[in-house]
Amino acid sequence: MSVKKESAARDIALPSGLRMRYYEAGQATAAPVVLLHGSGPGATGWSNFSGNIGAIADAGFHVIAPDMPGWGDSDAQATRDMDHDRTLVEFLDTLGLPKAALVGNSMGAHTAIRFATLHPERVTHLVTMGASLGRGPATLFGAGDGPSEGLKVLVRAYKDASPENMKALVEIMTYDKERFATPELTRARSEAALARPDHLRNYVEGLAHGAPIPVRVDRDKIPGIQAPTLLIHGKDDRVLHYEISLWLLANIPNSRLVLLNRCGHWAMIEHAAEFNRLVTDFLTHN
Repeated sequence: MSVKKESAARDIALPSGLRMRYYEAGQATAAPVVLLHGSGPGATGWSNFSGNIGAIADAGFHVIAPDMPGWGDSDAQATRDMDHDRTLVEFLDTLGLPKAALVGNSMGAHTAIRFATLHPERVTHLVTMGASLGRGPATLFGAGDGPSEGLKVLVRAYKDASPENMKALVEIMTYDKERFATPELTRARSEAALARPDHLRNYVEGLAHGAPIPVRVDRDKIPGIQAPTLLIHGKDDRVLHYEISLWLLANIPNSRLVLLNRCGHWAMIEHAAEFNRLVTDFLTHN
């Protein structure tokens, strides 16, 4: 039986009092790999990484994919109270993991990058997909009138998580719309989001305070990241432009970039097999 079939959902209580859901596969004694999801409505560790958890565990790693507070089956949390760096420290400590490889998509990539700047001794490897750096200097190719086209659709889906808005969200997150924006997927994503109105409400209320995570990475500290770093980005990403990963490549000393054609914001979903090969090879040989 594959490790994917043996993956399990577990709950854990943090010292702060928050309860978190996480998905786990692989041998507990193997090198740990933590997968950090993005910020979309209905996003969870499982919805972002169900096509990756088993493959990475089968390659010999202990894979852990949490639902961050404010998402999935973890506790709700107002934006003003969120600090994903602090939460990740508590999460790793409670699991007894002094260090781990961090693999993050979008918001999860932001968390992983910031964590690597603040706790370099706890990060063995850093992998980002469609990385976000939060608010910062104007970008060359990004939208000049505020959020990108994709982020505007994401916010609309938070305000109204109907199947129609979820279809628009999945379509803008992916390049291959016919394959991924199916009625089944968009309905399931809508139902998952609507099942937690507290998460939706907190996100919308937090927009004025910089949702989804109020604490931003210090870009001046990014050149100090020493962990081997793999940057993955879709050339067709309409949420966060690949120039963000070009900037990271120029500023993280031990980094390399894979730019995927025919790929939107969800590289780990649209190109799951290639993503799994890239990540497991990188973790094994760096």
